[in-house]
Order: sequence, then C-alpha cells, then structure tokens
Amino acid sequence: MGMKNQNGSLKLSVMECGCYMKELDITLNGGASWFYQVFIDAFSNHIRSSVENAITQKIMEGALKLDSFLGNLPKKINLDSVAAMNVTFVNDPLFKSSSVEFDIDGLFIPSNETTAPRDMLLGDIEFALPFGSSSKMLWISLDEDVFNSVSALYFKAGLLQRMVERIPDQFLLNTASWRFLIPQLYKKYPDDNMLLNISAISPPSVRINVGRIDATVELDITVNVLDFGKIVPVACMSVSVAVSGAAAVSGNNLGGRVELDYFSFTLKWSQVGKLHTVLVQTVLRTFLKNLFVPYVNSYLEQGFPLPIIKGFSIRDAYILTSYSKMIVSCDVSFIEPEALFPVQTQGRFTV
Repeated sequence: MGMKNQNGSLKLSVMECGCYMKELDITLNGGASWFYQVFIDAFSNHIRSSVENAITQKIMEGALKLDSFLGNLPKKINLDSVAAMNVTFVNDPLFKSSSVEFDIDGLFIPSNETTAPRDMLLGDIEFALPFGSSSKMLWISLDEDVFNSVSALYFKAGLLQRMVERIPDQFLLNTASWRFLIPQLYKKYPDDNMLLNISAISPPSVRINVGRIDATVELDITVNVLDFGKIVPVACMSVSVAVSGAAAVSGNNLGGRVELDYFSFTLKWSQVGKLHTVLVQTVLRTFLKNLFVPYVNSYLEQGFPLPIIKGFSIRDAYILTSYSKMIVSCDVSFIEPEALFPVQTQGRFTV
C-alpha cells in the first residue's frame, strides 16, 4: 500500500495485493469421509485459489474503508468562535523503520475560514531524548509559530484588550490612592473612581528555548477617571511585560502557566503632569502580578486541543522544549474503540 498527501488529506492506495498459500491440507474422518475425501483432493487447488481470492478481497475492502476514514479526518479543530487549528496535511507521510511521520499545517486560522492546503518545509526532529521517552507511542512537535499564530489571530480580532473596573485592591482605583503618584490628578479629580484600559499594541511574541518558554507583550495602559459618570482619559503608559512559564497536558489539551519576569514602562502622554516613577513602578508590579498574570493564566490553563484523532486519549505525557520547538511525547489509549478501524499507533505527528 502507498499513502500520499492529496489536497491536504491522506490518500491510501493499494499498489499490489496478493495471497499465496504454500500448502492446503483438508482431512475428513468417519463415515463416508473416504468418499468425500476423493472430491476434496480433486478440487484442492480450486479450494486453495478460492481462499486466496477471498483473503485478497478482504484486504482490498479493508483498505477502502481505511482510505475513507483517512479522507474524512477533519481539516481543522475549532478552539472557540474565533480561532481554529488548521490540521491539513502538507507533505507525504514519511515511513521509517519503526514509525511513520505526518506533517500538518498546525497554524491557527479564523474559525469561519475554509482551510486550504499549502506547501511547507518542515525539518526533521533531531535532539537528545530523555530517558524513557523514546518508547512512547506518539510524538507531537509544535513549532513556536503555532503559538504566535494564535496570539496574532486574537490580536487582529481585537480581543487583547480589557477595561478594568475592579481589582483585588480596589482602593487603588480611586484618585485618593494616587495623590502621591500623580498629585495633579487628585487635585483635579478628588476622590473619583478610576478605570484602567489595558490594550496590547502588538501580538504577544512567544519564544521556545531549551528548557524554557518565554513571551513578551507590549501594552498601553490608559488611566481613566470616572468624572460625574463620564470616562475621562488622563494619562497613558507604554508597558513592556516579559513572562516565562511551562506547558502541561490535561486530557487532550495543551495548556500552561506563566510568571512575571520583569517589566519596563514609559509615560506616553499625560494631562495631569509627571508621574512619580518609583511609586508608579511599585503599583504596576502589584497590578501585573495580582491581576494581569492570573488573568492570562485563566486562559492558558484551558489550553487548546492537540491534533489527536477522535477516539484516542493521551496519557503519560512528557514535554520537552528545544530550540523553537516543543515536543509532546506520550502514549495513547482507545476511548471509543468501536468507532475506529485498526490503525498504526507507533508514530509521530510533526506540526
């Protein structure tokens, strides 16, 4: 059999099929068996040919069922109403001595967009494996471009912005708490409530290195005052935030958590004079650690589905990060065996 990529789907074809029985021996015992044995011996070649043809026919029928199954694999996996992972195949499968490798697109696209196959050049996976991971059934390699594609998609959809009205330290969202940070603010708007408009000004950038995952996001934080029910922008800071974290597999989803590494900020504009830099830095650190990072983690922990065929479940996953790539090494188990045809489970997917 041969397997090729055909317009983003796998096409299975039988290149050659045959069955040869070296020897067939049928013996009858008792009664008039001697009489029937004469006919069996006379037609043994015909019987053998019929069995060979029947086996060949069953193999052809099974190949057609498997081809139909492969052709009906989904072209995309929906994450939500905004994003979907493009899981069209981009190259022919690569068959090795003990595994088969499939390359899929893997980048995120708008969920309402139709997938289109495209040519991609993906390198082979070459790195030192940790002890025990080479015996896993499945490897899934994800390039950092996969993560950057989903961040770019959410940024383009305008979802990386939020108006903050309530925080754990609610007193900070009142001009009275900012009298020393921005004296003119308190003088102009005494004891008024405040809102923070947080907006990403570019897609977050994800970088995968050996043993770590880093990300940076550029934010504009606009300070607004609620003056007699009217939202009045009074100052804007440009904040660069760097975080690092780790990934984890939960069910068939890949999620993770991050922690704040460092940040820097500059005053973009102000209608209430200069800011007290040291005090603003302290407030920003508290705000980023207690509000921004937990908010980001609430989404990261949900994760996104890995490209696993329906009916399989990931177990005993191990995650390894290399230069620009994340490798998920795992075993798989059946959860709906009656819905699947027998397939080879020793292999790798390369995204």
